Amino acid sequence: MSDINIKHIYIFCCMLMLSATCLVSCKKSDNYKVPGTTDKTKPGIVTNVKVKNFKGGAVLTYALPANDNLLYVVADYKINGKVARQTKSSFFLDTIRVDGFQFSKEYTVTLHAVTRANIQSDPVTVTVHPDTPYYQSIRKSLKLAADFGGINIQAFNLDKRSVGINLVTIDPVDNKFVISDQHFTFSDTINYAVRGYSTKPAKFGVYVTDQFGNVSDTSIVTLTPLYEELLDKKKFFTYPMFSDGYIGYGGILPYLWDGLIKEGPGSSPWQTTVGATYKRSQGTFGVGRTYKLSHFVMWTRGYGYANAKVFTIWGSNKDNPQDAETVKGNKPGAVIGDWTVLGTYRFPDPPSGLPQGQTNDADQAFIDKGVSFDVPFSAPSVKYIRVVVDETWFGLEYTYMQELSFYGIPQ
Repeated sequence: MSDINIKHIYIFCCMLMLSATCLVSCKKSDNYKVPGTTDKTKPGIVTNVKVKNFKGGAVLTYALPANDNLLYVVADYKINGKVARQTKSSFFLDTIRVDGFQFSKEYTVTLHAVTRANIQSDPVTVTVHPDTPYYQSIRKSLKLAADFGGINIQAFNLDKRSVGINLVTIDPVDNKFVISDQHFTFSDTINYAVRGYSTKPAKFGVYVTDQFGNVSDTSIVTLTPLYEELLDKKKFFTYPMFSDGYIGYGGILPYLWDGLIKEGPGSSPWQTTVGATYKRSQGTFGVGRTYKLSHFVMWTRGYGYANAKVFTIWGSNKDNPQDAETVKGNKPGAVIGDWTVLGTYRFPDPPSGLPQGQTNDADQAFIDKGVSFDVPFSAPSVKYIRVVVDETWFGLEYTYMQELSFYGIPQ
């Protein structure tokens, strides 16, 4: 072997050793910690504290003490006389947020400046007076009314804060209120129904909770749920129209009402496909008699792909409705030919919050229970229904749907 080749090999080995050293060094830096200190000097206090109250909390601004060893400022406070909270703010900032107070009244907040050696300054106490907490404002806006098979709950959440709407009903065993439904949301408008009750007068109670564990007063009403029944699927029949979508892979429309809510052996979904000319993912069928619909439950194959994300339900009460191009974008009540828009709906996002196309067991369990959608009370009675999928999760021009169950009042 020549001297030149030996030299090249030696240089190459040195380069490998240097790279390995760099990698080890980089790995160590991932575990960076705040440098230790032996300075046990007590820091000065924060000064010139100003308070800006908001709903259920306050923002405090202040001047930091002149201390090169300062690490953070900490605020200690009780939000409801029992629960203690602590909020920290880096020395890079001159503000700190305190939140979660139960009422709109005066509370004491204690501030400390803290050094890298974990030495606290003398306390500085500040009085805050939060505005009415948002969960209480939502409670005041509650509107409770009888609905088909249960109760309708409406409220406004203008700040879009995360809240829980809790329904309680009387347990017939011990004659005490028990939680029968919990609805968690951050939507600005709350409007939903809880069903499954008889048409006898019953007491319902609703209260609001927030993320800090605060609980509002309970609004109690006596309501008589409206009668509804499950439409008899044995009386459903296909009503093929030219504008209906092409059937793909044998996924005929009657699979939508065969009672099989999960895909498996002997169970298939309604499925459309792409044909020679463009057609929307649409199916039309009769329900056997006239009904005023109250709500319906949908089962899908899952999230993603060609499952329905946005869809529209149309209806007709004509004896022999004629075909019409039921284009998307129409609001409830819009009429095209013999067909009226009953509602346009968006299938809810996966409860897990995972990115589109990713789900977990909890998401699948949510789908397996079926998702309920309300039909507006103002919607006309119908004897024919048309389902149109306007958008799938992956933007595909075909769809599949496992099952639909409709509820209403026979006319």
